[in-house]
Amino acid sequence: MCGIVGIVARQPVNQLLYDALITLQHRGQDAAGIATSAGGHLFLRKNTGLTRDVFHLRHMFRLRGNLGIGHVRYPTAGRSSAAEAQPFYVNSPYGIALAHNGNLVNVEELKRDLFRDDLRHLNTDSDSEVLLNVFAHELFASGRGKLRINATDVFDAVRRVHGRIRGAYAVVALITGYGIVAFRDPYGIRPLVFGSRETPEGKEWIISSESVAIDALGYQTVRDVQPGEAVFVTTDGEFHACQCAEHPVTTPCIFEHVYFARPDSIIDGISVYKARLRMGVNLAQKILRLRPEHDIDVVIPIPDTSRTAALQLAYELGVVYREGFIKNRYIGRTFIMPGQDERSRSVRQKLNAIGLEFRGKNVMLVDDSIVRGTTRAQIIQMARDAGARKVFFASAAPPVRYPNVYGIDMPSSEELVAHGRTEEEVATLIQADWLVYQDLEGLVSAVGRGNSAIQRFDTSCFTGDYVTGDVTAEYLANLSVIRSDSAKRQREGICKVNCLSPHHDDG
Repeated sequence: MCGIVGIVARQPVNQLLYDALITLQHRGQDAAGIATSAGGHLFLRKNTGLTRDVFHLRHMFRLRGNLGIGHVRYPTAGRSSAAEAQPFYVNSPYGIALAHNGNLVNVEELKRDLFRDDLRHLNTDSDSEVLLNVFAHELFASGRGKLRINATDVFDAVRRVHGRIRGAYAVVALITGYGIVAFRDPYGIRPLVFGSRETPEGKEWIISSESVAIDALGYQTVRDVQPGEAVFVTTDGEFHACQCAEHPVTTPCIFEHVYFARPDSIIDGISVYKARLRMGVNLAQKILRLRPEHDIDVVIPIPDTSRTAALQLAYELGVVYREGFIKNRYIGRTFIMPGQDERSRSVRQKLNAIGLEFRGKNVMLVDDSIVRGTTRAQIIQMARDAGARKVFFASAAPPVRYPNVYGIDMPSSEELVAHGRTEEEVATLIQADWLVYQDLEGLVSAVGRGNSAIQRFDTSCFTGDYVTGDVTAEYLANLSVIRSDSAKRQREGICKVNCLSPHHDDG
């Protein structure tokens, strides 16, 4: 999962982009980058690390211009290296920088076409660089090599891109000297929203993965970019929008509401906070159906994402809600750490139990989801060590049994604790006295109630039904090999050796 932003302003845009990336930092901690444009020149700074560590004052001074794009990344493909940080840039045509959130499922086919037919060379393993080169090739074809392009040419290029690539993608691209284009895949799997504000100098525009970045910068949300749609804002602030897909359908990723998005965001017209409240209601109703005479003494969330659902669950059950774990804010989100060893080591550094809230009590722990299970077993043991008599566990999401291929790091079925196991077997594995999962119908109801126009969500990690309809067993098998923790460790080892070269130090 990644966070993207693009801004066309009437003032220097470097600080605005930095502030937006800080707001979107929860979407990726591996790398950050900003590209800006002024006077026909493009300025780029990117590196591995958090936003605050990548950008220093000397970098900000170099990021000149009133329009630019930004990106925060955690890797689902490629390596965790500065070379694969975004935005990516190509000189031809016109000079284009691109940032992408999502994952392409036909990337190997595209690589062959780019080399054989488009005569383009790739420098990394990133599917985002593939997407950039496809867009650049199609923009040149749409503009027919002319010196100046317009909105019609840009939209024609996006239309051609939709015809070539498959998967999930939300994109912002800076075309030097022309403006910023943003577009979303025809299924609308990954989120993208835009806003504007009036200034004395004229109107400004912002495009972002989440509305929270729009709010934080003082813009007003206009609406979501529709599935298959492209929006283009010229350097002087002229706004254009066009539907570029033949048969768009809104099937957004439901896991955004379960885990990734900030609760103060609005995605596809749905309040993430309200959706999580409804998850708590539906989960409580299931608990009351299964165990009307439950003996739960206290409900405790595993911070932070599950707090909203846990609070509402406790209210519906008529049970005390308490904060039993204190989180170290300086440890990253374990779900998006690249290896299981790192995730496991960080749990006790990340969380500390308040013994008074556990001692002698039957505790219901609530989490947003259970993916790999190892860290949940450690947390349950922490609760027992703190004196809990019984430890129950509730997941606000259904069992995650299948890999997500649309940009979320669920690489291998074998690494998913619920794959091929019953709920009772998972409970035994994580050592819970009782485990309850949200029903899929309950999750869809909780999220979908926020926007009745959405008829279907991407729930593939729960069902194995991939909405793009082109994910084969062979693809999943290859993905399992490429993205397993062992494969990642091997790639990171290679990267560390290569990164000893001084050529990787860009200051």
